Amino acid sequence: MESFGGVLFPGGLHTQESLKLAVDFPFRDTDVLIVSYPKSGTTWMQEIITLILGRGDPHLSHTVPNWARAPWLEHHYFAELQEASSTQPRVFTTHLPNHLLVPALQEPPGSNVKVIYVSRNPKDVAVSFYHFHKLAVFLPEFSTFEEFLHHFLDGRLCYGSWFDHIKGWTDQRRAPSNLLHVTYEEMSLDLSGTIQKVSSYLRRPLVEDEVNSCVKHCSFSSMKVNKMVNYSLVAKDIMDHSKGSFMRKGKVGDWKTMFTEEQDEYFNSVFKSKMDDCALDFVWEEQQKPPQD
Repeated sequence: MESFGGVLFPGGLHTQESLKLAVDFPFRDTDVLIVSYPKSGTTWMQEIITLILGRGDPHLSHTVPNWARAPWLEHHYFAELQEASSTQPRVFTTHLPNHLLVPALQEPPGSNVKVIYVSRNPKDVAVSFYHFHKLAVFLPEFSTFEEFLHHFLDGRLCYGSWFDHIKGWTDQRRAPSNLLHVTYEEMSLDLSGTIQKVSSYLRRPLVEDEVNSCVKHCSFSSMKVNKMVNYSLVAKDIMDHSKGSFMRKGKVGDWKTMFTEEQDEYFNSVFKSKMDDCALDFVWEEQQKPPQD
């Protein structure tokens, strides 16, 4: 593990040097930055942005791995991928908490970067992250979900506290002024509407056929079988694919299949105490999708 800025990061993917480069990164005012806590819809947003910038053309998303299209600022191979990337505008991804990255986004030209923060209800995040710990060789595996849940609620996992992460990035006093907040549940309930919302924010308006193509190619079912998205190309010493799938279910409210009644009560009590000063609303279970015209 690497400890940096009071947060733990997996040592296999991060070094002190790569983390230092990330927090001091010289952004351009045309850059797009996807920010999220792990397992909150990051891959989905990477795909949405790729397709928006390509006006619905799936060629790039079917031929270039997503980690090369939207490389991670803090990973040790970032500099190499950044040099090889020809995407314009440049698209980057990060799990860094607000207090580490915002200084680089406060001064021009970084202050003009288009930041998209992706969040998900934390019960589903916890379940998804638990399963990811089984798959990811670079993360410790927990013997039970109960043990993992306590670490999650206490903020003792890699990438830090979910509570600190989301509050840091969505608090108007600390967040970049031009941040767009998109939720996993929005993408699940109204993918077409979310694509139009993001395309408008990026000032890349799409016509109806282009929106429809984006919807088709970044649906969860499409991404699950796309080798450029589902991480099946990643080496076994990074992800042990015999222990699960990177893209599992993609369902809102899947936490209900995992949480016991006692765990749910404990989670709710911690959530209430830690989020008392946060005005965000969360969608905890699957909702009926709006009728299609």
